[in-house]
Amino acid sequence: MNFSSARQYFYQEIQQSDEQIDLAKAALYIAQEEYPKLDPEEYLNALDTMAWELQERLPDSRYPLRIVQSINQYLYDDLKFSGNKIDYYDPRNSFFNDVIDRRLGIPITLALVYLEVARRIDFPMVGVGMPGHFLIRPNIPDIEIFVDAFNGGEIIFAQDCEERLSQIYQQTVTLQPEFLAVVSNRQFLARMLTNIKFIYLKQQELEKTLAAIERILLLFPNLTLELRDRGLISYQLGNYPQAVNDLQHYLAKVPDAQDASVIRRLLTELGRD
Repeated sequence: MNFSSARQYFYQEIQQSDEQIDLAKAALYIAQEEYPKLDPEEYLNALDTMAWELQERLPDSRYPLRIVQSINQYLYDDLKFSGNKIDYYDPRNSFFNDVIDRRLGIPITLALVYLEVARRIDFPMVGVGMPGHFLIRPNIPDIEIFVDAFNGGEIIFAQDCEERLSQIYQQTVTLQPEFLAVVSNRQFLARMLTNIKFIYLKQQELEKTLAAIERILLLFPNLTLELRDRGLISYQLGNYPQAVNDLQHYLAKVPDAQDASVIRRLLTELGRD
C-alpha cells in the first residue's frame, strides 16, 4: 500500500486489537494528513499536562460525580473548552490538534479530549454513540449518567437522551438500548472520519472526501456504502478503473440495493456492466 507517512502511522495504529488502539494518536494521524508538519508528540504532551494540572485539583473523595464535576470545572471553566455552535461544520472542529489549540470542537472531538484526560487520571470513561450527538459516560457499574462534552460537560440521564433525540429529529423518538451503546475504538474513529467526509463532500473537496472514505475502509473494509461512495468519488475524479472496481464490488455485495439501477447505468456508461 502506497500511503503517505500519516496514513501509514494511522494504518499501523489500527492494526492492533481494538482495546490497544490509542485514540489520541490515531486522531492526530488523521489530522496529520491535513497538517503534514503536525507533531503528534506536542499534542500528546499537552494532554499529559492537562491531566497533571487536573490531578492537582481533584477532590480527596473519588466519588464519580465529584470527579466529573472537577473535570468539567477544569476543561470548561479554567481552559474554556466549548462546543462550536456558531460554525459547527468548520473542518477544524473535527481535527484533534485544532480542537486542542482552539478549544473549540464538536461533540465527538470534545469527547475525545475529555476521554483522554480522564484516562490519564485513571478515571474510566467510554464513548456512547447516540445518533446525532456523541456522548460519554463513566465506565463504572451502577453509574447511569452521561456527560455531554459539547455542552460544558452537562450531566444527563437516559430520559434526557430521549428528549434530545426527539429535538434532533424533530419528532417523538423512543429510546432504544442500541442508541446508548458503547462504541469501540474503531467505531469512534470511523465516526470522526464520517464527520470529516460529509463536511468535505458538502464543500465539494473531493480529494479530501476520498481520503476520509479510504481511512474508514481501512477500519472497516466491508462497509458497502463506503465502497460505493469511494467508487462514486473516484468516478468524479476521473479514476475510472477504481470506480469500476468499487461499484462492481458494491453490486456484487448488494445486488438489490435501492440505487442498483443507477449504479448499473453508470457502469454501462463506463463500458463495464
